[in-house]
Amino acid sequence: MKKDKVLFVCIHNSARSQMAEAFLNHLAGDRFEARSAGLEPGVLNPLVVEVMQELGIDISAHQTKDVFEMFKRGEMYSYVITVCDGASAERCPIFPGIVSRLHWSFSDPAALQGTRQDVRAAVREIRDEIRTAVEGFVAEYA
Repeated sequence: MKKDKVLFVCIHNSARSQMAEAFLNHLAGDRFEARSAGLEPGVLNPLVVEVMQELGIDISAHQTKDVFEMFKRGEMYSYVITVCDGASAERCPIFPGIVSRLHWSFSDPAALQGTRQDVRAAVREIRDEIRTAVEGFVAEYA
């Protein structure tokens, strides 16, 4: 069976898109092939790595990737899902082929303020929101 390719995009590919990629591959890797990329690739957020490990999902070896490089290589996807704010999502390139574009807006873990404990709790909330969105995507499109 051919898997539908899904690309999750956020600004730095350091948190939200990485979590979405990991959840989709974990929950429905038999039906989808998920990847992620950023508009301005940064560094993987260590708190995101920690909160994903709490669920038994290890993303510590993931690298951030540039969405424009993927576009230039002519990569094709069935779904491109932006997981950042709407203005940033508008900067995402239009990939060739028959592509369904979806937009899910989640708070940016990099913008969180407060104690390490408060920030970790907020990252867990974002993680859980992303997991719920991915579960809904699998239920609707698988």
